[in-house]
Amino acid sequence: MTEAKRMMQYDANKKQVLVAYLFWFFLGMLGGHRFYIGLKGSGTAILLLTVLAVFLTAAGGLLLMIIPAAWVLVDAILIPGMIQKHNNELARSLEEEREPAD
Repeated sequence: MTEAKRMMQYDANKKQVLVAYLFWFFLGMLGGHRFYIGLKGSGTAILLLTVLAVFLTAAGGLLLMIIPAAWVLVDAILIPGMIQKHNNELARSLEEEREPAD
């Protein structure tokens, strides 16, 4: 793979902190920011915890909302690191695909 093609792939697949924060702000309780970053398992966990808490609201489920809410608040601090980790792993995977030098 040529250097230009690797750079194009990196630019097309890298994640942006601002976009992650927008997902966090508008869809945080549904795990939107984690789905954007590619963390599908933990995004699904937040989504399921939120849905469960909403369905159990009549039986004190509002207290269950504390768990995903706390998780989402902590994520506000962790988002830049998660984005950096994703982008570093992307760059590393593209570097591994580099053609051997002649």
